[in-house]
Amino acid sequence: MADNATVQVLLLGDCGCGKTTFLSRLKTPKPPTETLQEIEISLLKDHDQPFLYDIRFSKKSFRVEVYDTASPNQHWSSLRPDLVILAYDVSNRATLDSLKGWRSDITRYFQRGSGERIPIMMLGLKRDLREENDQIIYPQEAYRIAQELHCDRYAECSAISGELIAEAFEDIAKMAAMTTTETGAQGEGGCTVI
Repeated sequence: MADNATVQVLLLGDCGCGKTTFLSRLKTPKPPTETLQEIEISLLKDHDQPFLYDIRFSKKSFRVEVYDTASPNQHWSSLRPDLVILAYDVSNRATLDSLKGWRSDITRYFQRGSGERIPIMMLGLKRDLREENDQIIYPQEAYRIAQELHCDRYAECSAISGELIAEAFEDIAKMAAMTTTETGAQGEGGCTVI
């Protein structure tokens, strides 16, 4: 991969699942003591897209352009992303259930040729809101769904508490770095858990 390459990442998931808060936390890391009101003030705005992140990973420098969307009617279907992230809220089962539809859209818009497959990561957000109740989504269940959706990686984190955010972003950076190599970022089958 050449230094200063650009990798396009498309972040898909239902409205309200935490995508913008996640991206904002990556852009301006704040200590976990920050109030929710302060976080809302620092949120990235849709008109600022793509959100840019300059990364140095494994002795390589590159730029990641992230497009964040929750609407299938937006311009995202005309993009040519190198990597797609499917996001859901770990405290909201409906956002997990809708990933199947998002995954179908990825196939429809980005996998045109025989054997062509774009690398996909499934990302659980709002980990801090996971509570014991009848709607709880355990990581094991989400990992199983990631496998069923043929995702290459699974991770979860909390933008509010900061829990596992660095690890999730490192895995995104690793997949992004691999997208322009000969082998690409696709896994050998199965799904890696972070």
